[in-house]
Amino acid sequence: MQKFFYLEGGYLILAAVVLLVTLFVTTRPFMGKNAKKKGLMAVSAILAVMIGGHYWVTMDRMEKVKQAFENGDEIICESRLIRKGAQSIILKKTLGWRIEGDYFVSDAYSRPFFMARCIIYKKAQNNILKKP
Repeated sequence: MQKFFYLEGGYLILAAVVLLVTLFVTTRPFMGKNAKKKGLMAVSAILAVMIGGHYWVTMDRMEKVKQAFENGDEIICESRLIRKGAQSIILKKTLGWRIEGDYFVSDAYSRPFFMARCIIYKKAQNNILKKP
């Protein structure tokens, strides 16, 4: 449950703001009698599905990244430390990286990388058109 709040905390705060706006709008005099109940239920359901879907997709991607890393594939992670150039870093098990919890860690690098900010790096194949 802690991982859910860590990953989705920002979205939960935004959802609360959206629910407050929905509450404000549905309590205006020009709205119907059941607008508050219907509006809050509909918006809550939509937000729950969207946040739950995002969590599911993120957890699935994290598991795939973990499996690919264990199989020796290259992983590309977002580096939030450097914003001008080299905004990402490529990790590989053979380069001294290891997994500790949900983080990629290396003794040669000063900070860990959270697995949710990583994807599997697949080198593009050379698709040069050949003349017959």
